Amino acid sequence: MSTQTFHLPDVGEGLTEAEIVQWRVGPGDTIAVNDVIVEIETAKSLVELPSPFEGVIGELLAAEGDTVTVGAPIITISGGEADASAGLSEHGEKPAEADAGGAVLVGYGTGGAVTSRRSKPAPRDEAVRASAGVVAKPPVRKLARDLGVDLAQVTASGPAGEVTRDDVVRHADQASVFRNIATPDRPAEREQTIPVPVAVASVAAPALVEGREEAIPVKGVRKATSSAMVRSAYTAPHVSVWTDVDATRTMELVKRLKASPDFADIKVSPLLIMARAVIWAVRRTPLVGAAWIDREDGTAEIRVRNYVNLGIAAATPRGLLVPNIKDAQDMNMRELAKALEKLTLTAREGKTSPADQQGGTITITNIGVFGMDAGTPIINPGESGIVAMGTIRQKPWVVDGEVRPRFVTTVSGSFDHRVIDGDGMSRFIADIASILEEPALLLD
Repeated sequence: MSTQTFHLPDVGEGLTEAEIVQWRVGPGDTIAVNDVIVEIETAKSLVELPSPFEGVIGELLAAEGDTVTVGAPIITISGGEADASAGLSEHGEKPAEADAGGAVLVGYGTGGAVTSRRSKPAPRDEAVRASAGVVAKPPVRKLARDLGVDLAQVTASGPAGEVTRDDVVRHADQASVFRNIATPDRPAEREQTIPVPVAVASVAAPALVEGREEAIPVKGVRKATSSAMVRSAYTAPHVSVWTDVDATRTMELVKRLKASPDFADIKVSPLLIMARAVIWAVRRTPLVGAAWIDREDGTAEIRVRNYVNLGIAAATPRGLLVPNIKDAQDMNMRELAKALEKLTLTAREGKTSPADQQGGTITITNIGVFGMDAGTPIINPGESGIVAMGTIRQKPWVVDGEVRPRFVTTVSGSFDHRVIDGDGMSRFIADIASILEEPALLLD
Protein backbone atom coordinates (compact mmCIF):
# COMPACT_ATOMS: atom_id res chain seq x y z
CA MET A 1 0.00 0.00 0.00
CA SER A 2 1.54 3.27 -1.13
CA THR A 3 1.66 6.41 1.00
CA GLN A 4 1.15 9.82 -0.59
CA THR A 5 2.33 13.10 0.93
CA PHE A 6 0.28 16.25 0.38
CA HIS A 7 2.32 19.45 0.25
CA LEU A 8 0.91 22.91 0.99
CA PRO A 9 -0.11 24.23 -2.45
CA ASP A 10 0.06 27.70 -3.93
CA VAL A 11 -3.57 28.83 -4.01
CA GLY A 12 -2.84 31.36 -6.71
CA GLU A 13 -2.69 34.65 -4.79
CA GLY A 14 1.04 35.16 -4.29
CA LEU A 15 1.03 32.83 -1.30
CA THR A 16 4.37 32.09 0.33
CA GLU A 17 3.07 30.71 3.63
CA ALA A 18 -0.19 29.99 5.42
CA GLU A 19 -1.43 29.17 8.90
CA ILE A 20 -3.14 25.87 9.64
CA VAL A 21 -6.48 26.99 11.10
CA GLN A 22 -8.42 23.73 11.45
CA TRP A 23 -7.96 20.15 10.39
CA ARG A 24 -11.18 18.65 9.02
CA VAL A 25 -9.80 15.10 9.19
CA GLY A 26 -7.81 12.98 11.61
CA PRO A 27 -5.57 9.92 11.48
CA GLY A 28 -7.54 6.86 10.38
CA ASP A 29 -10.25 8.78 8.51
CA THR A 30 -11.14 7.55 5.03
CA ILE A 31 -11.40 10.25 2.37
CA ALA A 32 -12.13 10.59 -1.34
CA VAL A 33 -10.55 12.91 -3.89
CA ASN A 34 -11.70 16.51 -3.40
CA ASP A 35 -12.83 15.98 0.20
CA VAL A 36 -11.88 19.07 2.25
CA ILE A 37 -9.09 18.10 4.61
CA VAL A 38 -7.88 21.37 6.13
CA GLU A 39 -8.73 25.06 6.45
CA ILE A 40 -5.80 27.48 6.07
CA GLU A 41 -5.49 31.23 6.51
CA THR A 42 -3.40 33.19 4.03
CA ALA A 43 -2.56 36.87 4.11
CA LYS A 44 -5.82 37.51 2.23
CA SER A 45 -8.44 34.95 3.15
CA LEU A 46 -9.50 31.63 4.66
CA VAL A 47 -9.18 28.77 2.18
CA GLU A 48 -10.45 25.18 2.33
CA LEU A 49 -8.00 22.72 0.76
CA PRO A 50 -9.39 19.58 -0.91
CA SER A 51 -7.42 16.36 -1.08
CA PRO A 52 -5.84 15.31 -4.38
CA PHE A 53 -5.73 11.71 -3.10
CA GLU A 54 -8.15 9.11 -1.84
CA GLY A 55 -7.35 6.69 0.96
CA VAL A 56 -6.81 6.67 4.70
CA ILE A 57 -5.33 9.60 6.64
CA GLY A 58 -1.95 8.70 8.04
CA GLU A 59 -0.16 11.50 9.87
CA LEU A 60 -0.90 15.22 10.31
CA LEU A 61 2.51 16.83 9.76
CA ALA A 62 1.52 20.33 10.94
CA ALA A 63 -0.49 21.32 13.99
CA GLU A 64 -3.32 23.83 14.11
CA GLY A 65 -1.80 27.29 14.56
CA ASP A 66 1.45 26.39 12.78
CA THR A 67 2.64 28.63 9.94
CA VAL A 68 3.74 26.49 6.98
CA THR A 69 5.61 27.53 3.85
CA VAL A 70 4.38 26.63 0.36
CA GLY A 71 5.66 23.20 -0.71
CA ALA A 72 6.09 21.90 2.83
CA PRO A 73 4.45 18.51 3.60
CA ILE A 74 1.35 18.81 5.77
CA ILE A 75 -0.34 15.38 5.69
CA THR A 76 0.18 11.77 4.56
CA ILE A 77 -2.50 9.60 2.97
CA SER A 78 -2.08 5.87 2.43
CA GLY A 79 -3.73 3.75 -0.27
CA GLY A 80 -5.95 4.80 -3.19
CA GLU A 81 -5.08 6.76 -6.31
CA ALA A 82 -3.98 10.33 -6.80
CA ASP A 83 -5.56 13.00 -8.97
CA ALA A 84 -3.88 12.69 -12.38
CA SER A 85 -2.61 16.25 -12.32
CA ALA A 86 -2.40 17.02 -8.62
CA GLY A 87 1.37 17.32 -8.84
CA LEU A 88 1.38 19.68 -11.83
CA SER A 89 2.31 23.30 -11.57
CA GLU A 90 0.01 25.93 -13.06
CA HIS A 91 1.85 25.44 -16.37
CA GLY A 92 1.42 21.67 -16.31
CA GLU A 93 4.95 20.91 -15.09
CA LYS A 94 5.90 18.54 -12.29
CA PRO A 95 7.34 20.49 -9.31
CA ALA A 96 10.92 19.60 -8.52
CA GLU A 97 10.45 19.56 -4.77
CA ALA A 98 7.36 17.34 -4.63
CA ASP A 99 7.49 13.69 -5.61
CA ALA A 100 3.84 12.89 -5.22
CA GLY A 101 1.93 16.09 -5.88
CA GLY A 102 0.46 18.80 -3.72
CA ALA A 103 2.11 21.72 -5.53
CA VAL A 104 -1.20 23.02 -6.82
CA LEU A 105 -4.83 22.80 -5.83
CA VAL A 106 -7.20 20.23 -7.19
CA GLY A 107 -8.93 21.62 -10.27
CA TYR A 108 -5.93 22.04 -12.57
CA GLY A 109 -6.87 18.71 -14.16
CA THR A 110 -8.39 15.55 -12.71
CA GLY A 111 -8.10 11.91 -13.66
CA GLY A 112 -11.04 10.25 -15.35
CA ALA A 113 -11.38 7.55 -12.66
CA VAL A 114 -11.49 10.02 -9.75
CA THR A 115 -14.27 9.54 -7.23
CA SER A 116 -16.04 12.86 -6.56
CA ARG A 117 -18.66 13.84 -4.02
CA ARG A 118 -19.89 16.72 -6.15
CA SER A 119 -23.46 16.82 -7.41
CA LYS A 120 -24.43 15.02 -10.61
CA PRO A 121 -23.28 16.98 -13.71
CA ALA A 122 -25.84 18.97 -15.63
CA PRO A 123 -26.61 17.82 -19.22
CA ARG A 124 -24.20 20.41 -20.65
CA ASP A 125 -21.36 18.73 -18.74
CA GLU A 126 -21.89 15.53 -20.75
CA ALA A 127 -20.11 17.20 -23.68
CA VAL A 128 -16.98 17.89 -21.65
CA ARG A 129 -16.53 14.72 -19.59
CA ALA A 130 -13.80 13.53 -21.96
CA SER A 131 -11.83 16.71 -21.27
CA ALA A 132 -11.02 15.81 -17.65
CA GLY A 133 -7.40 14.96 -18.40
CA VAL A 134 -6.66 18.23 -20.23
CA VAL A 135 -4.36 20.74 -18.55
CA ALA A 136 -6.49 23.85 -17.92
CA LYS A 137 -7.12 26.16 -14.98
CA PRO A 138 -10.50 26.18 -13.18
CA PRO A 139 -11.74 29.46 -14.77
CA VAL A 140 -10.97 28.04 -18.22
CA ARG A 141 -12.83 24.83 -17.40
CA LYS A 142 -15.84 26.83 -16.24
CA LEU A 143 -15.81 28.87 -19.45
CA ALA A 144 -15.69 25.64 -21.47
CA ARG A 145 -18.68 24.28 -19.56
CA ASP A 146 -20.62 27.51 -20.11
CA LEU A 147 -19.96 27.32 -23.86
CA GLY A 148 -20.43 23.56 -24.12
CA VAL A 149 -16.87 23.16 -25.43
CA ASP A 150 -15.05 19.83 -25.22
CA LEU A 151 -11.58 20.79 -23.98
CA ALA A 152 -10.16 17.61 -25.51
CA GLN A 153 -10.98 19.06 -28.95
CA VAL A 154 -9.36 22.46 -28.27
CA THR A 155 -5.90 23.22 -29.67
CA ALA A 156 -3.79 24.35 -26.72
CA SER A 157 -1.45 27.32 -27.07
CA GLY A 158 -0.28 27.67 -23.47
CA PRO A 159 2.97 26.46 -21.95
CA ALA A 160 3.31 22.67 -21.70
CA GLY A 161 0.07 22.15 -23.60
CA GLU A 162 -2.13 24.21 -21.27
CA VAL A 163 -5.51 25.30 -22.69
CA THR A 164 -6.02 29.04 -22.25
CA ARG A 165 -9.20 31.09 -22.16
CA ASP A 166 -8.51 32.46 -25.66
CA ASP A 167 -8.16 28.91 -26.95
CA VAL A 168 -11.66 28.10 -25.66
CA VAL A 169 -13.20 31.31 -27.03
CA ARG A 170 -11.66 30.79 -30.47
CA HIS A 171 -12.92 27.22 -30.57
CA ALA A 172 -16.48 28.05 -29.57
CA ASP A 173 -19.10 28.79 -32.21
CA GLN A 174 -20.33 31.63 -29.99
CA ALA A 175 -16.91 33.32 -29.81
CA SER A 176 -18.29 36.53 -31.29
CA VAL A 177 -20.48 36.95 -28.20
CA PHE A 178 -17.37 37.11 -26.04
CA ARG A 179 -15.39 39.77 -27.92
CA ASN A 180 -15.54 41.94 -24.83
CA ILE A 181 -13.52 39.41 -22.79
CA ALA A 182 -10.88 38.68 -25.44
CA THR A 183 -7.33 39.37 -24.29
CA PRO A 184 -4.23 40.39 -26.25
CA ASP A 185 -1.84 37.71 -27.45
CA ARG A 186 0.64 36.56 -24.83
CA PRO A 187 3.96 38.45 -25.21
CA ALA A 188 6.91 36.34 -26.31
CA GLU A 189 9.00 37.52 -23.36
CA ARG A 190 8.06 36.54 -19.78
CA GLU A 191 9.02 39.89 -18.25
CA GLN A 192 9.40 43.46 -19.40
CA THR A 193 11.36 46.30 -17.87
CA ILE A 194 9.90 49.80 -17.99
CA PRO A 195 12.52 52.50 -17.36
CA VAL A 196 11.76 54.80 -14.44
CA PRO A 197 12.96 58.40 -14.73
CA VAL A 198 15.83 59.17 -12.38
CA ALA A 199 14.76 61.39 -9.51
CA VAL A 200 15.72 64.98 -10.11
CA ALA A 201 18.18 66.31 -7.59
CA SER A 202 16.91 68.96 -5.20
CA VAL A 203 16.96 72.38 -6.75
CA ALA A 204 19.22 74.84 -5.03
CA ALA A 205 17.30 77.33 -2.92
CA PRO A 206 17.06 80.79 -4.48
CA ALA A 207 18.96 83.59 -2.86
CA LEU A 208 17.26 85.29 0.06
CA VAL A 209 15.67 88.59 -0.85
CA GLU A 210 16.86 90.95 1.86
CA GLY A 211 14.11 92.98 3.45
CA ARG A 212 11.34 90.95 1.84
CA GLU A 213 12.04 87.41 3.09
CA GLU A 214 13.15 85.84 6.34
CA ALA A 215 14.97 82.53 6.83
CA ILE A 216 14.06 80.51 9.92
CA PRO A 217 16.65 77.83 10.71
CA VAL A 218 15.15 74.36 11.19
CA LYS A 219 16.66 73.12 14.41
CA GLY A 220 15.84 72.06 17.93
CA VAL A 221 12.21 71.24 18.60
CA ARG A 222 11.08 72.14 15.08
CA LYS A 223 13.67 69.84 13.52
CA ALA A 224 12.73 66.98 15.85
CA THR A 225 9.04 67.54 15.22
CA SER A 226 9.41 67.60 11.44
CA SER A 227 11.45 64.40 11.50
CA ALA A 228 8.91 62.67 13.76
CA MET A 229 5.95 63.73 11.63
CA VAL A 230 7.56 62.54 8.40
CA ARG A 231 8.48 59.22 10.02
CA SER A 232 4.93 58.75 11.32
CA ALA A 233 3.21 59.78 8.08
CA TYR A 234 5.30 57.38 5.96
CA THR A 235 5.42 54.49 8.45
CA ALA A 236 1.97 54.22 9.99
CA PRO A 237 -0.91 53.91 7.49
CA HIS A 238 -3.21 56.69 8.68
CA VAL A 239 -7.00 56.43 8.58
CA SER A 240 -9.19 59.32 9.76
CA VAL A 241 -12.82 59.38 10.92
CA TRP A 242 -14.99 62.15 12.38
CA THR A 243 -18.48 62.99 13.59
CA ASP A 244 -20.48 66.06 14.58
CA VAL A 245 -21.59 66.26 18.21
CA ASP A 246 -24.19 68.21 20.14
CA ALA A 247 -21.94 69.50 22.95
CA THR A 248 -24.58 71.71 24.61
CA ARG A 249 -24.54 69.72 27.85
CA THR A 250 -20.75 69.77 27.87
CA MET A 251 -20.88 73.58 27.79
CA GLU A 252 -23.48 73.57 30.57
CA LEU A 253 -21.26 71.32 32.70
CA VAL A 254 -18.24 73.54 32.11
CA LYS A 255 -20.27 76.54 33.23
CA ARG A 256 -21.34 74.74 36.44
CA LEU A 257 -17.78 73.60 37.21
CA LYS A 258 -16.47 77.14 36.82
CA ALA A 259 -19.01 78.27 39.41
CA SER A 260 -18.16 75.44 41.81
CA PRO A 261 -15.97 76.25 44.84
CA ASP A 262 -14.07 72.99 44.26
CA PHE A 263 -12.76 74.37 40.95
CA ALA A 264 -12.39 78.01 42.00
CA ASP A 265 -8.59 77.98 41.64
CA ILE A 266 -8.44 75.80 38.51
CA LYS A 267 -8.99 76.67 34.84
CA VAL A 268 -11.89 74.69 33.43
CA SER A 269 -12.57 74.34 29.70
CA PRO A 270 -14.28 71.89 27.34
CA LEU A 271 -10.85 70.25 26.93
CA LEU A 272 -11.27 68.82 30.45
CA ILE A 273 -14.49 67.00 29.48
CA MET A 274 -12.85 65.89 26.22
CA ALA A 275 -9.92 64.43 28.16
CA ARG A 276 -12.24 62.51 30.46
CA ALA A 277 -14.17 61.21 27.47
CA VAL A 278 -10.99 60.00 25.74
CA ILE A 279 -9.79 58.19 28.87
CA TRP A 280 -13.15 56.42 29.20
CA ALA A 281 -13.28 55.52 25.50
CA VAL A 282 -9.75 54.07 25.59
CA ARG A 283 -10.86 51.68 28.32
CA ARG A 284 -13.61 50.41 26.00
CA THR A 285 -11.30 50.17 22.95
CA PRO A 286 -7.80 49.45 24.31
CA LEU A 287 -6.16 49.08 20.87
CA VAL A 288 -6.30 52.84 20.30
CA GLY A 289 -3.74 53.14 23.09
CA ALA A 290 -1.57 50.28 21.83
CA ALA A 291 1.75 50.53 20.00
CA TRP A 292 3.15 48.79 16.93
CA ILE A 293 6.57 47.35 17.79
CA ASP A 294 9.05 46.24 15.11
CA ARG A 295 11.48 43.65 16.48
CA GLU A 296 15.10 43.27 15.49
CA ASP A 297 14.45 39.82 13.99
CA GLY A 298 12.07 41.31 11.44
CA THR A 299 8.84 40.31 13.20
CA ALA A 300 6.41 42.70 14.85
CA GLU A 301 3.99 42.82 17.76
CA ILE A 302 1.13 45.00 18.97
CA ARG A 303 1.72 46.06 22.56
CA VAL A 304 -1.51 46.81 24.41
CA ARG A 305 -0.97 49.28 27.26
CA ASN A 306 -3.48 49.09 30.09
CA TYR A 307 -2.90 52.65 31.19
CA VAL A 308 -3.34 56.09 29.67
CA ASN A 309 -0.50 58.59 29.38
CA LEU A 310 -2.62 61.33 27.84
CA GLY A 311 -0.73 63.59 25.44
CA ILE A 312 -1.86 67.17 24.81
CA ALA A 313 -0.51 68.83 21.66
CA ALA A 314 0.70 72.30 22.58
CA ALA A 315 1.77 75.09 20.25
CA THR A 316 4.73 76.91 21.78
CA PRO A 317 7.24 79.52 20.58
CA ARG A 318 9.73 76.65 20.21
CA GLY A 319 7.33 74.66 18.02
CA LEU A 320 4.91 71.80 18.60
CA LEU A 321 5.31 69.91 21.87
CA VAL A 322 3.29 66.91 23.05
CA PRO A 323 3.76 66.50 26.80
CA ASN A 324 1.61 63.83 28.44
CA ILE A 325 -0.15 63.30 31.74
CA LYS A 326 1.09 60.05 33.24
CA ASP A 327 -1.54 57.53 34.42
CA ALA A 328 -4.40 59.87 33.65
CA GLN A 329 -6.84 56.98 34.09
CA ASP A 330 -6.33 57.15 37.88
CA MET A 331 -7.29 60.84 38.21
CA ASN A 332 -10.64 62.29 39.21
CA MET A 333 -12.07 65.37 37.51
CA ARG A 334 -10.33 67.89 39.76
CA GLU A 335 -6.94 66.13 39.58
CA LEU A 336 -7.15 65.93 35.82
CA ALA A 337 -8.08 69.62 35.57
CA LYS A 338 -5.03 70.60 37.65
CA ALA A 339 -2.76 68.34 35.59
CA LEU A 340 -4.02 69.90 32.33
CA GLU A 341 -3.47 73.40 33.64
CA LYS A 342 0.06 72.61 34.82
CA LEU A 343 0.94 70.87 31.57
CA THR A 344 -0.30 73.80 29.46
CA LEU A 345 1.48 76.48 31.49
CA THR A 346 4.75 74.52 31.54
CA ALA A 347 4.65 74.03 27.77
CA ARG A 348 3.94 77.68 27.06
CA GLU A 349 6.87 78.72 29.26
CA GLY A 350 9.12 76.36 27.33
CA LYS A 351 9.95 74.34 30.44
CA THR A 352 8.56 70.96 29.36
CA SER A 353 11.13 68.28 30.16
CA PRO A 354 12.00 65.40 27.79
CA ALA A 355 10.58 62.92 30.32
CA ASP A 356 7.19 64.66 30.13
CA GLN A 357 7.12 64.07 26.37
CA GLN A 358 8.01 60.37 26.47
CA GLY A 359 5.81 57.33 26.94
CA GLY A 360 2.57 58.81 25.60
CA THR A 361 -0.22 56.38 24.64
CA ILE A 362 -2.73 58.68 22.89
CA THR A 363 -2.91 62.39 22.10
CA ILE A 364 -5.54 65.14 21.98
CA THR A 365 -5.04 68.16 19.73
CA ASN A 366 -7.41 71.05 20.46
CA ILE A 367 -7.63 72.70 17.05
CA GLY A 368 -10.84 74.40 18.14
CA VAL A 369 -8.86 77.15 19.87
CA PHE A 370 -7.75 78.24 16.38
CA GLY A 371 -11.32 78.31 15.05
CA MET A 372 -10.96 75.04 13.11
CA ASP A 373 -13.89 72.62 12.85
CA ALA A 374 -12.02 69.39 12.10
CA GLY A 375 -8.74 67.97 10.86
CA THR A 376 -6.81 64.81 10.02
CA PRO A 377 -3.89 65.06 12.45
CA ILE A 378 -0.70 63.01 12.18
CA ILE A 379 -0.18 60.39 14.86
CA ASN A 380 2.53 61.03 17.41
CA PRO A 381 5.32 58.42 16.91
CA GLY A 382 5.00 55.50 19.32
CA GLU A 383 1.23 55.86 19.49
CA SER A 384 -1.65 54.53 17.41
CA GLY A 385 -4.23 57.30 17.67
CA ILE A 386 -4.73 61.04 17.95
CA VAL A 387 -8.01 62.88 18.53
CA ALA A 388 -8.80 66.40 17.31
CA MET A 389 -11.42 68.57 18.99
CA GLY A 390 -12.93 71.25 16.77
CA THR A 391 -14.27 74.64 17.77
CA ILE A 392 -17.60 74.69 19.61
CA ARG A 393 -20.11 77.10 18.10
CA GLN A 394 -23.86 77.48 17.97
CA LYS A 395 -25.54 75.85 14.99
CA PRO A 396 -29.06 74.79 14.06
CA TRP A 397 -29.63 71.23 15.33
CA VAL A 398 -32.63 68.95 15.25
CA VAL A 399 -33.84 68.05 18.76
CA ASP A 400 -37.02 66.01 19.21
CA GLY A 401 -38.10 66.86 15.69
CA GLU A 402 -37.53 70.60 16.10
CA VAL A 403 -34.66 72.77 14.86
CA ARG A 404 -32.99 74.52 17.79
CA PRO A 405 -29.74 76.42 18.33
CA ARG A 406 -27.21 74.08 19.98
CA PHE A 407 -23.50 74.13 20.74
CA VAL A 408 -21.99 71.80 18.15
CA THR A 409 -18.45 70.54 17.65
CA THR A 410 -16.70 67.99 15.46
CA VAL A 411 -14.62 65.17 16.93
CA SER A 412 -12.11 63.68 14.50
CA GLY A 413 -9.21 61.32 14.80
CA SER A 414 -6.41 59.59 12.93
CA PHE A 415 -5.39 56.01 13.66
CA ASP A 416 -2.71 53.49 12.70
CA HIS A 417 -4.54 50.96 10.53
CA ARG A 418 -1.89 48.32 11.30
CA VAL A 419 -3.10 48.30 14.90
CA ILE A 420 -6.80 49.10 14.80
CA ASP A 421 -9.49 48.40 12.22
CA GLY A 422 -12.35 50.62 11.10
CA ASP A 423 -14.90 49.26 13.54
CA GLY A 424 -12.64 49.93 16.53
CA MET A 425 -11.72 53.49 15.57
CA SER A 426 -15.34 54.28 14.73
CA ARG A 427 -16.56 52.92 18.05
CA PHE A 428 -13.88 54.93 19.86
CA ILE A 429 -14.91 58.23 18.25
CA ALA A 430 -18.59 57.41 18.82
CA ASP A 431 -17.89 56.79 22.53
CA ILE A 432 -16.21 60.19 22.85
CA ALA A 433 -19.17 61.80 21.13
CA SER A 434 -21.64 60.13 23.49
CA ILE A 435 -19.84 61.56 26.53
CA LEU A 436 -19.68 65.06 25.08
CA GLU A 437 -23.43 64.80 24.51
CA GLU A 438 -24.07 63.57 28.06
CA PRO A 439 -20.97 64.28 30.22
CA ALA A 440 -22.83 63.69 33.50
CA LEU A 441 -22.30 59.96 32.90
CA LEU A 442 -18.65 60.37 33.86
CA LEU A 443 -18.94 62.50 36.97
CA ASP A 444 -17.27 61.06 40.04
